[in-house]
Amino acid sequence: MIKYLSILSLFLAFSCTTETISQNTKTTVTDSVLTIEFTEDQSVIFENAKTIKDRFVEFGNYKRQELDTNSFAYYLRNLALKPFGEKVKYYNGAIKNNEGVYISVVNMKIGKRDLQQCADAVMRLRGEYLYQRKEYNQIHFNFLSDGKPRYFNDYAKGDYSYKKFTKYMDYIFSYANTGSLHKELVKVNNINDIQIGDVFIQTGNPYGHAIIVVDLMQNPKGKKVILLAQSYMPAQETQILINPNNSNISPWYKLDNKNDNLETPEWSFTYNDLRRFK
Repeated sequence: MIKYLSILSLFLAFSCTTETISQNTKTTVTDSVLTIEFTEDQSVIFENAKTIKDRFVEFGNYKRQELDTNSFAYYLRNLALKPFGEKVKYYNGAIKNNEGVYISVVNMKIGKRDLQQCADAVMRLRGEYLYQRKEYNQIHFNFLSDGKPRYFNDYAKGDYSYKKFTKYMDYIFSYANTGSLHKELVKVNNINDIQIGDVFIQTGNPYGHAIIVVDLMQNPKGKKVILLAQSYMPAQETQILINPNNSNISPWYKLDNKNDNLETPEWSFTYNDLRRFK
């Protein structure tokens, strides 16, 4: 079972006495300093935290590795989240009921058109990262029709406002999809080489699906756990996925070399579906 903790509840629980959160954790209070030691693999969620890194904390012997603060991985790990418990909204304002699909919602507007679906959300995150860094010449995505890139620089014509950027992304969403993104990304041949920012993606008829790795931790033996985010159809806010197969560590997913399947709440992938931005 996932543990949900708020900063306030921790303060109230431990400000006066030492208590045990559960049989899987051990707590001590020394000079008014609370220490929580997780003795088994069990995910803990700090509800009041506002970013991926702070809400989904390290557990067991899994640790985050330091990242270059200028990297795409760092950007994703520190994505802002909506308050815990908020529902995913579709482009038209309707609510996506949470039936074992997501645990949190990325705090990013998606517009009022049915455009930002699965692959689009991946491209949006990549584009937002590059736009934030003012790397305008690096913002480009391929069209499905001819496989050629459309550059933000060409579209902007000197107007680098955020409003122009979001119009450019809508332009991309209208003519790109999982098929074009799949061809644009580079295949990752070994699942052990997985990185934050990598994408599990499948093409299909009439459609495929894509999800993105937004955080990763590793234990001393080199075993990794990952966090996954997606949008879906119709266009909807990007969401952090629940792990439907392991409630103890959810929303983290363990990578198991003995089983190359990745079962997410709304799609099944294989490790062979892993790809990366160039």
